[in-house]
Amino acid sequence: MNVFSNLVAKHRKLVLLLATLLLLPSLYGMIKTNINYDILAYLPEDLDSVKGQNVLNDTFKSASMGMLVIENMEDKDVIDVKGEIEKVKGVDSVTWIDDLLDISVPEEILPDDIKDIFYSEDSTLLMINFQDKSSSDITQDAIEDIRGIVDDKSFLSGMSAVIKDTIDLADSQTPIYVGLAVVLAILILILTLESTVVPFIILISIGYAIVYNFGSNIFLGEISYITKSLAAVLQLGVTLDYSIFLLHRFQEESKNTDDKETAMAHSISKTASSVIGSSLTTIAGFLSIAFMELTIGKDIGIVMAKGVILGVLSVLTILPSLILVFDKPINRFKHKTLLPEFNKLSDLVTRKYKFFIIVGLILFLPTLYGQLNNDVYYNLDESLPDDLDSIVSLEKLKTNFNMTTTHMAIVSDKVPDYEIYKMIDKIKNVKGIENVLTYQTFIGPGIPENFIPEKAKSKFQKDGYKQLIINSKYRAATDEENIQIKKVDKIIKNYDEKAMLTGEGVLTKDLIDIADRDFKRVNLISYFSVFIIIMLIFISFSIPLLLILVIMLAIFINMSVPFYLNHSIPFIASIVIGSIQLGATVDYAILLTTRFKEELKNNTDKFKSMQIAVRESSKSIITSGLTFFASTIGVAIISNMEFISSLSTMIARGALISTAVILFILPGLLLAAESIINKTTKNWVSNTKRKGSNVNEK
Repeated sequence: MNVFSNLVAKHRKLVLLLATLLLLPSLYGMIKTNINYDILAYLPEDLDSVKGQNVLNDTFKSASMGMLVIENMEDKDVIDVKGEIEKVKGVDSVTWIDDLLDISVPEEILPDDIKDIFYSEDSTLLMINFQDKSSSDITQDAIEDIRGIVDDKSFLSGMSAVIKDTIDLADSQTPIYVGLAVVLAILILILTLESTVVPFIILISIGYAIVYNFGSNIFLGEISYITKSLAAVLQLGVTLDYSIFLLHRFQEESKNTDDKETAMAHSISKTASSVIGSSLTTIAGFLSIAFMELTIGKDIGIVMAKGVILGVLSVLTILPSLILVFDKPINRFKHKTLLPEFNKLSDLVTRKYKFFIIVGLILFLPTLYGQLNNDVYYNLDESLPDDLDSIVSLEKLKTNFNMTTTHMAIVSDKVPDYEIYKMIDKIKNVKGIENVLTYQTFIGPGIPENFIPEKAKSKFQKDGYKQLIINSKYRAATDEENIQIKKVDKIIKNYDEKAMLTGEGVLTKDLIDIADRDFKRVNLISYFSVFIIIMLIFISFSIPLLLILVIMLAIFINMSVPFYLNHSIPFIASIVIGSIQLGATVDYAILLTTRFKEELKNNTDKFKSMQIAVRESSKSIITSGLTFFASTIGVAIISNMEFISSLSTMIARGALISTAVILFILPGLLLAAESIINKTTKNWVSNTKRKGSNVNEK
């Protein structure tokens, strides 16, 4: 490590030149990396709902469907609009009444089954099938073109339209998130560090790592919009600790020598082991998310773990080079920090350690209960502003046609029509089903099948499959909808055991089932992996147990806040927040514990040792916690997407809660369990004699 450290310090300008050149391919990779805005696309391929989507896409070109509500327009004009939409690139077909019946037939004498599907008072409904999936570029371009064709009395709803609005909103706000995160982080660093220049240097160093991380995502093919929105600010908040560690070490080494190059080489060498050790817990926390059955976890986990690794490399190469190059401005603009010496805090948590342990015990059960009973939502549209076009259109569809979601049933074409009629009748009797659309809907048992136009028939029967479009008045992810889906699925499988039911509601139901399993899996893996890493760092069984218990309490407090405030949270938050908070803030606990161990070797009084440990660690812990909070709270403030805002709020709040729990409760736990730690930890303290306290424990 010494050879590496000396090379970086000596050839700092070369390091910066190479680092800057690497930005070019990274920027290219950022531009070329696709962004996926469809959460449902991350479901496992072996699910019936996903297989059904593939059949719809490959056979019927209807994996993605839009519902266009047109108000106060004559039928002949509707036909004109329909014709224009059919010409739009990315649109496979548009289904309306004229595909099955002549529009000269008066609306009043149409059968109720047909009339209820296509007409409602002064409104009519067109069903648009897109050629590709909802989130594809061609479908998104088609959405924009269709909106350009129709007037303000036409309302386009459906998952594709929701995704379109999500893309526009995310693209407009993400640069603001990052900009605000940088401004707030710089503000905190200026207030807590001794130089006005250093915060900018630290942020530039992390900026290099962020660009490298986003550029290398090109090898993943695509990342989710959640990852895109949060990865930069998370990487900034998480890796800032390591920069502060190096800076503080350099300041210490500079007191021992006037040669800045030598001081930096020693700083890199001595910081490397602690930074790499600390980063392992963070990397483990993020990688545990990658084990989600829902593959968005792999997306978030790999990108963030990669970001931490690149952040560490940046701290050990780019940051030292920048500090040496800008050494004069750094020293010229020095000032006093606003952080106190924390003597009163260290005295308080040491004297009243039993009180703080009791506080922790009292909080444990109610916060655990709150976490386990949070109201979780799964619908993307619930996270969007009510005034977006797609959300307004969804309400129109619900109000005018009593439709909210659409299921698609895929059955074998070997199922005869007389059984299809029976199937349709049973499905219609399921509570919440508004109507069922297939070509059998428009013919009675006495009308020969060859009377139906082939163009109309091909929309519902093709290449060995028959398709039924089932409209429901229930919203996706509700209990009513999920019960309905189970009943409909059972009905279609009675006629064809290989039948598949799909659509937004069905996919969302599968998402709910998987999310519940993922929550348990990710938490188990993250806690176990971090436990093992801390155990190896300290060669101890008791220390990892104590540190994880403390962070668990912080996570429970954080996750229980929405429950007690009666707020809903996005499903992804319930899965990943624990791992993010554990991986990102357990470093603070490791820092305090390590300092306590060092002081015990110099001082046989454990209370005095803890006082020093808290006093000396508090600056680093509070600076790290505040900057992590600052880098993520901006997203929560700015974002109009509840999905992103809620997730960011919980991450930011978790940083503050972890900081407080580690500074107030962990010292007491370490003091109370010190004798046990000494027996279960290798090389903890050789002298096992413990004096009583030299401080007042009252």
